[in-house]
Amino acid sequence: MDQTLKKQLQITACKVRMGIIEGVFNAKSGHPGGSLSIADTLTYLYFHKMHVDPKSPKMADRDRLVLSKGHTAPALYSVLAQRGFFEVDELKTLRKIGSRLQGHPDMKYIPGVDMSTGSLGQGISAACGMALSGKISCDNYKVYAILGDGEIEEGQVWEAAMFAAHNKLDNLVAIVDNNGLQIDGKITEVCSPMPITDKFEAFGWHVITMNAHDFDDIERAFDEAEKINGQPVVIVQKSVKGKGVSFMEDQVGWHGSAPNAEQYEQAMSELKSQLEKLEG
Repeated sequence: MDQTLKKQLQITACKVRMGIIEGVFNAKSGHPGGSLSIADTLTYLYFHKMHVDPKSPKMADRDRLVLSKGHTAPALYSVLAQRGFFEVDELKTLRKIGSRLQGHPDMKYIPGVDMSTGSLGQGISAACGMALSGKISCDNYKVYAILGDGEIEEGQVWEAAMFAAHNKLDNLVAIVDNNGLQIDGKITEVCSPMPITDKFEAFGWHVITMNAHDFDDIERAFDEAEKINGQPVVIVQKSVKGKGVSFMEDQVGWHGSAPNAEQYEQAMSELKSQLEKLEG
C-alpha cells in the first residue's frame, strides 16, 4: 500500500475510534469493544474501497454495507460522520431521545445506512437479497456485510451462506470480525463456531483471512476478493476487541459497557496521543 495513503487511513481510523468513545460516553451505554475492533476495516472500506457519495447517499450505483452485528453502530456512525454523511458533533447524541443515532442502525433516518440491523443473524440475509438484486439487474455494485464471530452461532447465518453460494453471489463480501469474545465470554466457551474458515469453505464460499489492524493486509485481502468469480467471498479478520484503548483491549466486560468520566479521559488521552504521533 502507498505509504501516504496508509498513514491517512491510520489517522482517520484513530479519529473514528475517538468518535466511538465520544458517542458511547455521552450515551452512558453502548458497545465500544466490538466497535473498536472493526474501526480499521470500516475506515478502509469507506475511505478507499467503496463507491459512495455523502452528497448522494441513495445513489443507485453505490456500494452497499450491511452492519449485521448492528450493536456496533457506534463504529458505523463514526465512520459515516468522518466521511461527511453528517456532522461529527452529532455523535454525542448517540442513543438519546430524538436523536437519529439510536443503538442500532436505522436506514429510514440516517444517511449512509443501507439496512436497519440489530437482530443478530438477519443482516447477512438482507445483504444476500441486495446482492441477488444486483445480479438480476446486472448492476455493478458490491455488497459488504460485517458479522460478529459470536453472531455466526445463529442458524440464519448458515441459511444465508447456503443461499449465497447456491446463487453464486460473487458481488457479496462478508467480513467476520473474529475478536474471540461475545457478551457472555469467549466464543470458544459459549458455543464455539470454530473452525470458521472451514465451515464457510464447506458452504461453498471463497475464504480469505486477514489481520484486521494492518492496512497492508486489509488491502491484500480485499484485492483478492475482487478477483473471485462465481463464489461469494468471506474475509475472516483476526481482530482485538477494544483495539486502540489499552484497558478495553481483549476484555469481554467492554462488550456492552460505557466508560465513566475517568475512563473516558484515559481513553481519549491514549487516542489523542496516537493521533499526534501519526500526524507528527
